[in-house]
Amino acid sequence: MMVLPRAVLVVTIIVFALLSYGNAIRSLPDKLACGGGDEARIEFGMSMRFSEAPEYQNGPKCAVLVRNGMILACDPSVVQIAMTIDLEYLRGTVAAVHSVLKHTSCPENIFFHFIASDSSLVDMAELTRIVQSTFPSLSFKVYVFKESIVNDLISSSVRRALENPLNYARSYLADILEACVKRVIYLDSDIIVVDDIQKLWSVSLTGSRTIGAPEYCHANFTKYFSVEFWSDLEFSEVFAGKRPCYFNTGVMVMDLVRWREGDYTRKIEKWMEIQKERRIYELGSLPPFLLVFGGDVEAIDHRWNQHGLGGDNVVSNCRSLHPGPVSLLHWSGKGKPWTRLDARRPCLVDYLWAPYDLYKPHDQPHHHHHYRKQKQQQLIYSSRAL
Repeated sequence: MMVLPRAVLVVTIIVFALLSYGNAIRSLPDKLACGGGDEARIEFGMSMRFSEAPEYQNGPKCAVLVRNGMILACDPSVVQIAMTIDLEYLRGTVAAVHSVLKHTSCPENIFFHFIASDSSLVDMAELTRIVQSTFPSLSFKVYVFKESIVNDLISSSVRRALENPLNYARSYLADILEACVKRVIYLDSDIIVVDDIQKLWSVSLTGSRTIGAPEYCHANFTKYFSVEFWSDLEFSEVFAGKRPCYFNTGVMVMDLVRWREGDYTRKIEKWMEIQKERRIYELGSLPPFLLVFGGDVEAIDHRWNQHGLGGDNVVSNCRSLHPGPVSLLHWSGKGKPWTRLDARRPCLVDYLWAPYDLYKPHDQPHHHHHYRKQKQQQLIYSSRAL
């Protein structure tokens, strides 16, 4: 956990930038090979390189869960984390994993479940190779998400990226993961964790609650649905007797046993079917979660999702951290830290992401040095202005 008053934030950003900016000069290649799928995969493998992460080991108080050099995905003592993995967000996923391992007390007691699309230009073998070479000691598995399951249910959104079928994989985790996985933390790929993930894992889902997430009850909940939705009593009564609050689905603790028992995947699909006919919302995969779970979410401390750092859904504008402690930073919105850093138009908070970036750029060393020096001068000037 970290607390970042304004002055401390400025100093922290300057230090991180001086130490780490050189690893974040360029992002994904603009184009893959123009030929068939095999050529695209070969081009990807040649272009996408990551440095090997440090080997993080368990502290003295951690339970010994490793058997024959690996941990079991079904071990109830293991922290289970699910994330999507694809070409566009791979650099973010790698940084997120790196941040989790760096700050947890028991890095060897974590199992990652990576969900990849069956239409990806990068096949499972290549994704597995990249993860293994970057994190040699990591316990993980790559799963395939069949886009055909959800393609016909997706409606247009305010931002095209929100229509990506892989965004909907979180609704199918109970089906994708092994039945023995009873509980999981879902994380978006545009986050970094700066606290011990064991603390989030230890959150209890009280009563019959199926998911836990930071809630934002001050937000205008009505804006997430159309006028037609609120004017139709058959729709709006779904919140009758509840006090629904907005929550961001990029960070969730999920009880998969209760999920399966409640058939929540089908309930989410039902609202997506209604959306196709009646147009009751605009924001992709989020509103169905609000409809199904709004008013019945285990409220988790806000420190576990400092979201909105990527701006809004249309403009990649810069935003500051909210006051108070921070355990997880989330670049939800249009702007992503790696793309803004590469474009040389970063926001100050993007330098908090840079130290976890393991991507190996192809630029010449003198170019790194020149640009890093330029950014140092700009940051010092900015700190004086603050």
